[in-house]
Amino acid sequence: MPLPKHNMLFGFADKLTDEQRKFVDSIFDKRLTIVNARSGTGKTTLAVACASILQKPLIYIFSLVMEGSMGFRPGTQEEKEAEYIVPLIDALKKINEDPRTCMYKESNPDFINKSAWVFPRSHIFARGINIEDCTVIIDECQNFTKQELRKVLTRIHDSCKIIMIGHTGQIDLKNPKDSGFKPYIDHFRNKEYADICELNWNFRGTLANDADEIE
Repeated sequence: MPLPKHNMLFGFADKLTDEQRKFVDSIFDKRLTIVNARSGTGKTTLAVACASILQKPLIYIFSLVMEGSMGFRPGTQEEKEAEYIVPLIDALKKINEDPRTCMYKESNPDFINKSAWVFPRSHIFARGINIEDCTVIIDECQNFTKQELRKVLTRIHDSCKIIMIGHTGQIDLKNPKDSGFKPYIDHFRNKEYADICELNWNFRGTLANDADEIE
C-alpha cells in the first residue's frame, strides 16, 4: 500500500514532487527504502513524517563522523552527540512534534520519557542488540563505512521498516572510497523488498542547487 488515501502527510502530500511521491510511497510499500538525495530535498523530514504515520517506535541512527577531527569536547555523551541529530529535531518540528517530549533522552525523568517514540542512537550502540517492530532511519549513510552499515543492518528484523538516507556526492570521510553507501545501493538494487529512490531538487533555492553542481 502506498501513502494511505486522503492522508495529508502533515500538509506535505499536495506539495510532493514526483520523486518525493515515489520516495514516500516506497516507505509504505517496501521493507527497505534507500534514497540517494541532495541536501535540502526534504528526505529526512519526509522520512520522519512517514515514521509518525506508521505508528511504530522510531530509531534514528547517525554516524559520529566528525569526532576524530574535533578532538576532546566537554559534556555528556548526549551533549556531544546533539549536533548530529539537528536534522531529526528540525524534521520533528516540521510535523508539529515537540522534540523535548517525543524524543527519548537518558537525562530525562521517567515521566517525560513515557511519551517518547523517537530514539536517537549513534551506530556504535548497535553491536549485540536486536531491533524489532520499529521504523529505522539511518541518516547520512554516505558517512558510514561498509562495515558500520553491515553492523547496523544485520541487527534489524523483518518486522521493521528501514529507510537509508544519504548522498554519494557529500561524503565527509577522510577517504571517500571508505563509504559503504554506494556498495549497499548496488547490493539491494534488485531485491524485491527494496526500492532505490533519488531526490534531485534542493528546495533551499537556486543558489543551493547551483552550488551542488560543482564537481
